[in-house]
Amino acid sequence: MELLSHSWQALRAAVAALPDEDFDQPSGCAGWLVRDLVCHLVIDAQDVLITLVTPAESEPTADAVTYWELLDAPPTGEDPLDALILRLAAAYGEPRWLKFHLDDIGSAAGRAAELADPALLVSTQDKVLTSGDYLAAYVLEWTLHHLDLTAHLPSAAAPPAETLAAARTALERIAGAPFPASFSDEAALRVGTGRRTPTDAERAALGDLAASLPLVLG
Repeated sequence: MELLSHSWQALRAAVAALPDEDFDQPSGCAGWLVRDLVCHLVIDAQDVLITLVTPAESEPTADAVTYWELLDAPPTGEDPLDALILRLAAAYGEPRWLKFHLDDIGSAAGRAAELADPALLVSTQDKVLTSGDYLAAYVLEWTLHHLDLTAHLPSAAAPPAETLAAARTALERIAGAPFPASFSDEAALRVGTGRRTPTDAERAALGDLAASLPLVLG
């Protein structure tokens, strides 16, 4: 829970510190500007709130690793849900309203996560898992989106080192193999999820793991 709180607080603080003009810059998500990514974070916060009050009675069917589905191709931004995000983001108009809504609902989601019983079984996306595993998956989600936020904004605050390390460990569990020790945590996350193409040296260091990349998480 501490890692989740740290990753979420750092991401929200990074958004709050952005000047208005940065909201029109591209993000690390294909087809999304920064404002679209921030709108997606509002939806993430809503999902956390909904899931934590959606208890399940059956046995778990997923954990923090199997929560993720591996897609065949990276998103293009043309999916109907992605298109909805674009319209929602545009409807906010001024960036201050997006900032306000993220701070408002994001604070509530953060408090709900801190109060949640990690052993509580919850249901989301036709899966049953403990709230602890569900929230652990969001450490990876929010760390990756923090990298997306800063992809073209070098002056924006980077994700905390400890959440980058935790997200790398989670991605290695999903991959079923570690990334080379020569990779920084950020490089492992960006290359591993297809957010950037590996260099020739990185591809050589990846060895057999290169064939299974990128891991497109859905």
